[in-house]
Amino acid sequence: MKENQFSLKRCLSNLDLVIAGIVLAILIILTFAGVIWRYFLSKPFVWLEEVQLACMVWIVFAAAGAAFRLGNHVAIEMIVDLLPRFLQKIVQVLISVIVVVVLGYLLYNTVGFVEVFFRTGRSTSIMKIPYWLIYGIAIPAYVDMVVSYFYSVIKGVKSEAKEAASSGE
Repeated sequence: MKENQFSLKRCLSNLDLVIAGIVLAILIILTFAGVIWRYFLSKPFVWLEEVQLACMVWIVFAAAGAAFRLGNHVAIEMIVDLLPRFLQKIVQVLISVIVVVVLGYLLYNTVGFVEVFFRTGRSTSIMKIPYWLIYGIAIPAYVDMVVSYFYSVIKGVKSEAKEAASSGE
């Protein structure tokens, strides 16, 4: 029983990666099927581009929090590493403030953006997928990014480049 709880806990704590993985699998399958239908059966999926766009948006936003949590965002740490220890701490606090302010700004504006799509009922031309559904993933994703960022700061998650350098690879 304990093993199932651990798996469920792990799955829930990586829900963003699970969602991104499922949507990526859907994107790959549909794209592959689209190639087969277009070139071998001469019957292209006219709706495929709309679904691919939605999938790419969902993959990017769903996986962004995980990138923070796992230390996989691009970072130029060389300059900060050259600073004295006390200045490194100050720069880290400044970076944290900037990250939260930028993500908060994006969240605030995205809520308005998605709300306009919801109110107007605007949707894609072929599949009639509501744009609020496509871009609505950004709202929980920004919250996930902030939570994941602070998780990585608290846990001391290092970027992959720093880990490789410190382990002598």
